Amino acid sequence: MRNDAYSTLRVSSEHGVARIILDNPPVNVIGATMMRELRTVLTTLADDSSVRVIVFSSADPEFFLAHVDMRIGEKMDALQELAASAPADVNVFQAVGELIRHQPQVTIVKLAGKARGGGAEFVAAADMAFAAAETAGLGQIEALMGIIPGGGGTQYLRGRVGRNRALEVVLTADLFDAETAASYGWINRALPADELDEYVDRVARNIAALPDGVIEAAKRSLPADDLKEGLLGENDAWAATFSLPAAQQLISGGLKDGAQTPAGERDLEGLMRSVAR
Repeated sequence: MRNDAYSTLRVSSEHGVARIILDNPPVNVIGATMMRELRTVLTTLADDSSVRVIVFSSADPEFFLAHVDMRIGEKMDALQELAASAPADVNVFQAVGELIRHQPQVTIVKLAGKARGGGAEFVAAADMAFAAAETAGLGQIEALMGIIPGGGGTQYLRGRVGRNRALEVVLTADLFDAETAASYGWINRALPADELDEYVDRVARNIAALPDGVIEAAKRSLPADDLKEGLLGENDAWAATFSLPAAQQLISGGLKDGAQTPAGERDLEGLMRSVAR
């Protein structure tokens, strides 16, 4: 797979492990281009029997995926194009997570930095996630923008952490450290930052080296849950909140005050709370 085919991803493959590095500076927001490129590369990999494991990481040590681009509503042509090619019964944001959840390969997130909103949904969609204890963070920031998660987050969280903790994550909109996320079951485990690369590489290589048929049998025996009804309900609730004037005011106010810049994203929760006040 040629790296020059993508503008927001770096893709390589060796010994049965494909590595996708997310690279959309300055803070790795999920925009229409990244969603389109992720769909392309994951669909291509799904048909590649030589690849058994996919590892996602970030080119930015601070931000795995900051969140969905807060200006994405200005790119209606690109969104309509994505919607036209999305599977039935999911929106364009949910389509990314569902593609990851149903990928035939084992999908692993290596989380060194922060993942909020759509970035946190991305992490929860993967089969496994391992994070740097000192630097990683996860949060569903949407409530502070006047909306709810709309990319599968409510459904993925409930499956991972249970209803009570999913409500805590969604309604506090806090940034959770890696050790708390691991204790909740949101990720597999938190590791010392200087051990993360080696650990994930070992897991990926060991899985890729399993005898033929083992990965397929395991994923067939442990299938991804059918979330069709829940995703439809989430989309309806997200669309209803997104259309409210308060949401538009909060989003535009956040952008004005520094959201989607490295400085603003380091404490996005504080920034958005100050906008609300």
